[in-house]
Amino acid sequence: MTEMGLLVIGDVVTDVVALHGELSLAGLAAGTDTAADIVLRPGGSGANTASWAARLGADARILTRVGFDTSEWHSAELLRSGVRPHLRVDPERPTAVVIAMVDVTGERSMLTNRGAGGHIGTEDWDEGLLDGVGHLHLSGYTLFAEPGLRLSRLALTAATQRGVTTSVDPASTGFLRAFGPERFIEETLVARLIIPNLDEALLLTGATCGERAAEELSLRYGAAAVKLGPRGALMAREGCLTARVPGLAVKAVDSTGAGDAFAAGLLTALLTGAGDEAALAAGCRAGAEAVTVIGGRPHILQSDLSSNQLYPLSTN
Repeated sequence: MTEMGLLVIGDVVTDVVALHGELSLAGLAAGTDTAADIVLRPGGSGANTASWAARLGADARILTRVGFDTSEWHSAELLRSGVRPHLRVDPERPTAVVIAMVDVTGERSMLTNRGAGGHIGTEDWDEGLLDGVGHLHLSGYTLFAEPGLRLSRLALTAATQRGVTTSVDPASTGFLRAFGPERFIEETLVARLIIPNLDEALLLTGATCGERAAEELSLRYGAAAVKLGPRGALMAREGCLTARVPGLAVKAVDSTGAGDAFAAGLLTALLTGAGDEAALAAGCRAGAEAVTVIGGRPHILQSDLSSNQLYPLSTN
């Protein structure tokens, strides 16, 4: 029997999303109040990807580290999404928090405290996490602290040895630039698919366009799917472009989690044997849906809960 589970290693975050009516942060009033709609949402790049994958029908699991303060809430939200959560609860640190300030176009700027997520490490790993898994997806945020870097090496190596396919999402140009683009590539080359957005792809390669960046990255990883936002996405394998799809026209409310949803759509489709064009299209559909809701997770209707398969919580 073919293993079809998708294991994500990444972060769970408490998102504070503030939607203000300005065109950019420069329009915010200094030293006084700016009216905004402010909501609290479960988030985190890894958890978002797992949640969207579960929504799209994947047997999605996540390995993550949460804080003592909100672990029960986050576990409940992952279960509601149909994800199998393997949560490691940090008794000394709070869960990561991101304050996302979203302008009138749906674009966001973020303030980040990585909290417990920045301390996930090899002690959180168990070889049994790969049982039933066909693909391992690594959020780049995991690499940006030393314990997570060691975990990433261990998990990618273990997956490769078991014949589990692997992918990585660079996650953030800010953290990526501080970590070192070439160092990031060297640490993740064992992954056979990289899923950057356009800015990340250009930073990693020094290329001046998405097509060339995708080609260069695919020469190193084997395959690269570059997210182009509202312009769609493209795929390259072994140095050659294999597919390109346009974006979907939707009214963007909040771009938080759109790239995570794209990765979920892409990987879920690839796991079921879809070709590159169909997988890119699935990713774009998920990303387009993501920008129409506030926060980085799928909107869960009450009617969805009766059909979602919920799994027991794994913590330590």
